Amino acid sequence: MPIVEARDITKTYTIGDRQIRVLDDVSLSVPEGEFLVVAGSSGSGKTTLLSLLSGLDKPSSGRVLLEERDITDTSEDDLAPLRNETIGFVFQSFHLVPSLTALENVMFPAELKHDPRAHANAADLLKRVGMQERSANFPHQLSGGEMQRVAMCRAVINNPKIIFADEPTGNLDSENGQAVLDLLLEFQRERRTTLVLITHSLDIAEMADRVIVLKDGRIT
Repeated sequence: MPIVEARDITKTYTIGDRQIRVLDDVSLSVPEGEFLVVAGSSGSGKTTLLSLLSGLDKPSSGRVLLEERDITDTSEDDLAPLRNETIGFVFQSFHLVPSLTALENVMFPAELKHDPRAHANAADLLKRVGMQERSANFPHQLSGGEMQRVAMCRAVINNPKIIFADEPTGNLDSENGQAVLDLLLEFQRERRTTLVLITHSLDIAEMADRVIVLKDGRIT
């Protein structure tokens, strides 16, 4: 059964009197447990595709299904808890809350669903990625590699069924990038989570179960 599916989705933005079609009639089915890499040059529509598949944005036409549920027209109020419980996000620019400590950032999604083990689970995850001594630090006190480890722990704390990762190693040096990738793939295999990852790295693409390439908004 596909965990997420796109059916003939198109995304068009209007800038002034111009219409820019970022995605053009894309159909895609991602089965449970798959590690899928989305590749393509800058501007090919990769990030837009992830935004639509995850419900962060809505297509101009076409349908998006999450666990066979059509979420295309679902309201933000209904989508927010669904995303929090089903989806994990890892972004290139981390997107940590600056006013929260590392521990509080990891706890945040679990607290939203009133998980009584939010604190304990967050602490365990940070210990697992070697960040237990930095749990009280704020994002500005962490290196890029440390922030991405925190972001990764936050993404998996609710045991999501699917993780969307947008260039998760893009802002890291090769050593930190490899460490973060290894941890992400370890979580994915251990929890049998579906992973959809955007990357320019051929080395990462070679590890995937499947690679799709976008060019000018279409799967080539």
